[in-house]
Amino acid sequence: MLLRSARTLIGATAIVVFWALGAGWLAQPLLDLAQRGAPPAGQTVAPATYAPHTAIVMLGTGTIHRDGKLVPPKDAIARIVKSADLYARCKAVSPVCHVIVSGGNPQDHEATEADTYLPYLLRESVPRDDIILENSSLTTYQNARNVATILPDGYYGSLMLVTSAYQMPRALLNFHRFGMQPLPIVSNTREARRGLLPRRENFFDAEISLHELIGIMQFHVYRQIGWF
Repeated sequence: MLLRSARTLIGATAIVVFWALGAGWLAQPLLDLAQRGAPPAGQTVAPATYAPHTAIVMLGTGTIHRDGKLVPPKDAIARIVKSADLYARCKAVSPVCHVIVSGGNPQDHEATEADTYLPYLLRESVPRDDIILENSSLTTYQNARNVATILPDGYYGSLMLVTSAYQMPRALLNFHRFGMQPLPIVSNTREARRGLLPRRENFFDAEISLHELIGIMQFHVYRQIGWF
């Protein structure tokens, strides 16, 4: 029903937007918005930050199939490595250090995120007795809610939250919603690759960014109407 000129304009605009996303010129600003306010990756935590009882909460980010096996994706590996590093530093100064892995099975794969990540934490020298699996949450809101239910009141003097930069702003909103004030520790940031030709990874970055930005808006709307 549209005029031909309007159809042409809409089609041309869609092509330009598609190219800008894939070539990184629009994907990067979206990433910048999603990652805005997150602390820089690679930050170190002073020994005094670790309390006698410290909890390191690592959020899940899905699972993928590779060579017939269910494995953590790249961002999850970064979170695992960062959590293991924090654990090692914690054990050097604190008697009790726990890594809480929060992630269920939103993709309906054959295993949950937490269970899939467990062997990788063990390989990074985190003892099984110091790992707590929360494997029923399907969203970031449920991550926070379920972690809050397994934290004994007043037991942990220090609480750290490990996730990627793009998820950190929304994760903190949800953890604050349940009365937790974790120290944010960014495991990794994402950067789009700008160029002339579209890249699959840039579309993925744009999708992640939009998911997080929409999730933040959803959080505030749900809070206003009493759903969160």
